[in-house]
Amino acid sequence: MSLQLLDAGLVHANGHRALRGVSLEINAGERVAVIGPSGAGKTSLVRVLGASLRPTEGQVTIAGTDPWSLSAGALRRLRARIGVIHQSAPIPPRLRVVTAVLAGRLGRWSVWRSLVSLAAPSDATGARDALALLDLEDRLFDRCDHLSGGQLQRVGVARVLYQRPEVMLADEPVSALDPTLADQSLAALVAASETYKATFVASLHAVDLALKWFPRIIGMRNGEVAFDRPPAAVTRDMLHELYATEGRLLPYQGVEQQHEERPANVVQLKRPGCQ
Repeated sequence: MSLQLLDAGLVHANGHRALRGVSLEINAGERVAVIGPSGAGKTSLVRVLGASLRPTEGQVTIAGTDPWSLSAGALRRLRARIGVIHQSAPIPPRLRVVTAVLAGRLGRWSVWRSLVSLAAPSDATGARDALALLDLEDRLFDRCDHLSGGQLQRVGVARVLYQRPEVMLADEPVSALDPTLADQSLAALVAASETYKATFVASLHAVDLALKWFPRIIGMRNGEVAFDRPPAAVTRDMLHELYATEGRLLPYQGVEQQHEERPANVVQLKRPGCQ
């Protein structure tokens, strides 16, 4: 499933402009990281690409279709083909983990099967397999309000892994995780995207994770695309300029590291515990 934006702009109801003149083409099966400082428009971009926010200007095309020209039913079916991972997973606290993971396929199930699964999970084995990729299988039948923020974030990742969508959109999907778990979670998502040939777009604040796992890096600043390059072409100076509003430190997963500590021309990933 391909994604395109043409001169897309977004102004929120409070008058804040989140996106301005964004034009992008993301091919089916492509893997893209969106990086930039807080308030750069990363979350808004992901939501527009997933047809959960309608741009106020320009055009969005998903799989060759304008989602906002579809009927309500057709739009629901389109959204069911897209898996979304939120920074704070919108999971009801009393829900069991197994049910939260199985919710990834609600868009494909009948109403009857969905209701029955609330009482007797219809595919506990499938949910356990998804959780096992994230070292969370032992929490399968726990209530979600018994989990930490990082565990809930991994449940959100497991839900999309179980869903097997054609497009995976992730908004800061590992922000609450330590470096080892963040790396493990992204590895699972990347493997799934490759196995199922899914398009994968993730907004990330951590520069090192973006450079390690994604062959295309889009830098966002003030709602605009600052650069769109492969990792090898993303220089230290470009990153320093992108994050200028956050000081002289570049954001890495769990740690703020000075850009002077990186190699002379290109920022390379080298974190403890990573290959």
